[in-house]
Amino acid sequence: MKPRSRSCSKINNGGPLVLFVLCCLSSLVAVRSQSSSDSCPGSLAGVSNLIPFDSSNLTCFDAWSNENFIVRYARSGSTWSFVVSAPDKGGYAAIGFSPNGVMVGSSAVAGWSTGGAGGVAKQYKLDGMSSSSCPPDQGSLTLSPKTTLVISQSSRIYLAFQLTSPSPPSRYLIYAVGPSNTKPSSSNGNLLSQHKSYHSAAVNFVAGTTSSSSSSGFDTKKWHGAMAGLGWGVMMPVGIAIARYFKRHDPFWFYAHISVQGVGFVVGVAGVAAGFKLNDDVPGADTHQAVGIAVLVGGCLQVLAFLARPAKESKVRRYWNWYHHYVGRAAVVAAAANVFVGLHVAREDGNAARVAYGAFLAVVALVAVFLEVRLWRRS
Repeated sequence: MKPRSRSCSKINNGGPLVLFVLCCLSSLVAVRSQSSSDSCPGSLAGVSNLIPFDSSNLTCFDAWSNENFIVRYARSGSTWSFVVSAPDKGGYAAIGFSPNGVMVGSSAVAGWSTGGAGGVAKQYKLDGMSSSSCPPDQGSLTLSPKTTLVISQSSRIYLAFQLTSPSPPSRYLIYAVGPSNTKPSSSNGNLLSQHKSYHSAAVNFVAGTTSSSSSSGFDTKKWHGAMAGLGWGVMMPVGIAIARYFKRHDPFWFYAHISVQGVGFVVGVAGVAAGFKLNDDVPGADTHQAVGIAVLVGGCLQVLAFLARPAKESKVRRYWNWYHHYVGRAAVVAAAANVFVGLHVAREDGNAARVAYGAFLAVVALVAVFLEVRLWRRS
């Protein structure tokens, strides 16, 4: 009789029963772990007979390593065959075709298991960021009839479909994972919940290669948010507070003020530069960009005003002080508001960042009130 595994074969007939049980359990765990994974290169053994088209010669690539997405495809004339493999976490898995690498304006195919070995697959038109703006059974993809299906096997979802296109369907592919244990249902019209994470990539269908465009990792969008938020939304208010409440510590307050504001300005400008690379065509992005440019202009004017500040004895120094104080405060208020606008636009970040920044502003406000009362009493 052939042994189950090499480690099991080392157990002789007189070995303890406990060791035998542990050995067999480890073998079963290894077999289960091996069967629940998928990789490139690799075959679709076990599911290929359930796919209603030829899946024997598909090009395979690792589409999204963070979520273990595997994409297989082939072209035959104007017919494109796709099989997407992803872990089954109780939600949906989706693949979309985008003209510019962003979700809005794309068409996607999403699938989820329904228990057993089957599932549901539908095309969606991604017209916005909300569930209601992404209706099912709509989109620009010409799907071949009776070829779209979901197979659930070994804790993975296999989303298979064919579409008709004389050229590659799109230069960019987008992927999304829905919230765990939250599936669309017929009771809500099969609308998709807000995705938990997403990824987009440029794909060369001829060579079968992919290069990351943006992802749920720390990408350009998050670099933009982190640097712009830190520079304009955090350091600038701190710099204003230093100038307002620590003037009796001269000249410390002055050098601390210009140091904090200077670093904040440089970091904020770097964040704005990263934002210009995004080109997000999503609701609210134009407003966010316009306010950001206004804040940048205000910051540049403050730098120019600092370089051209008159002497303290000058008659125009009073007017310069008014300009410097109120333009700076207006820019900081606009920047703080724009942080919330940006977080609303980038819904992938969830509510955590909004809550954290709101808590920061609340602490700054409380400290400012306390220091303002002390300043008033001292005066």
